[in-house]
Amino acid sequence: MNEQHFFDVVVIGGGPGGYVAAIRAAQLGMKTACVDVALGKDGKPALGGTCLRVGCIPSKALLDSSRQFHNLQHVFAEHGITTKDAKIDVGTMIGRKDKIVKQFTGGVAMLFKANKITSYAGFGTLHDGNLVRVKQHDGSEVELKATNVILAAGSDSIELPFAKFDGDRIVDNVGSLDFTETPKRLGVIGAGVIGLELGSVWKRLGAEVVILEALPDFLPAVDIDIAKAAAKEFKKQGLDIRLNTKVGKTEIKKDGVHVTFSGSDGKEDTLVFDKLLVSVGRKAASKGLLAEGSTVKLDDRGRIEVDAHNHTGVDGVWAIGDCVRGPMLAHKASEEGIAVAELIAGLPGHVNLDTVPWVIYTEPEIAWVGKAEQQVKAEGIPYKTGSFPFAANGRAVAMAEPAGLVKIIAHAETDRILGVHLCGPAVSELVHECVVAMEFNGSADDLARICHAHPALSEVVHEAALAVDKRAIHKAN
Repeated sequence: MNEQHFFDVVVIGGGPGGYVAAIRAAQLGMKTACVDVALGKDGKPALGGTCLRVGCIPSKALLDSSRQFHNLQHVFAEHGITTKDAKIDVGTMIGRKDKIVKQFTGGVAMLFKANKITSYAGFGTLHDGNLVRVKQHDGSEVELKATNVILAAGSDSIELPFAKFDGDRIVDNVGSLDFTETPKRLGVIGAGVIGLELGSVWKRLGAEVVILEALPDFLPAVDIDIAKAAAKEFKKQGLDIRLNTKVGKTEIKKDGVHVTFSGSDGKEDTLVFDKLLVSVGRKAASKGLLAEGSTVKLDDRGRIEVDAHNHTGVDGVWAIGDCVRGPMLAHKASEEGIAVAELIAGLPGHVNLDTVPWVIYTEPEIAWVGKAEQQVKAEGIPYKTGSFPFAANGRAVAMAEPAGLVKIIAHAETDRILGVHLCGPAVSELVHECVVAMEFNGSADDLARICHAHPALSEVVHEAALAVDKRAIHKAN
């Protein structure tokens, strides 16, 4: 018989939802365990989930490295800084990324130790009666009995049947973070967050990048004016983004990956790439998570069904993050983890999915919160908008980053902010002023009447808010 251990809370999944939930539960005095199956490059347990190991953090490390190299070649001369024969050592760049990943996964392990959280390395399955069976990496099994179980299994890359991952030529985000050299020709299927970010990395380092997107519109979730501004800049950078393009077949041959596709005219064509990144979205990692006969329900997309408070309807069983409804974002998962831990402790806990910010870390960056203009229009909500370009902002021009704009959408009658969409430098930071305003049911006029430092990038938010009522100072209304 397997040895059984008893806990107040058992979390399955050590990603940004799971590990944060475990830490908050422990802070609230609950005996807590966390089960995670992931191993690092060294074969040892590595907490942090996709985000820390093979997602958010490593991709930002590569984005920063590639940006430095690009600026050295194309931007520094404007500042009077010259260099000759600039080179990049891809191995060193990847090594730096791996060091950052190890630092942060190790940091989570230290936090677990400091908060007296018991960690189990293996695959956890939920059985009836809040029993979690863990198949550990050495083949042994252990049983964890819990008053409450939090399912935080995360998500996996979607694999296309005609473009199976081989870890070398055809890869997902994991493989594209570990190229040993810059590919001469990189193909990307999917013009979403992952495709644009990693496509940008390797483009800056010298790859010829072609992005094939099945949808007819570029970034349809983003406000149409912001999407247009971003597309214009990406085209200038040499990213070849082909919309309304459906891939039908891939074949690995000696000279590369042959990708057959049809465009909007219906004609078939083939391109050959050294590497092919498939980034068509992610799916809930719920396979094997629930034992046969479990009363926890999955929807038609394999996500765990939960209510507004992330409860599954089964006593003591909760679910958070990418494996439930809502945006697949690390910060959304973390907030849900905190909320559920506090609900278990009898405290109030809630996450407002309407004010979760989104960011694409390209250059220029793209960020948004709330509704896009096309969404507001489709819903029949009376609205007004105001926008302001970074090209009219002194700080942005001084930084040689004048591309993009900020657009604010407000209710025509109440002036309440319905959405803010940004494209430009550091908008991943600027968006949070708008998130706070929306959380407090703020109006465009509230933002317009806040004094912003000068010169600062945030002045673009200020001027966009003024422009909602046609009173922007530094542009014609």
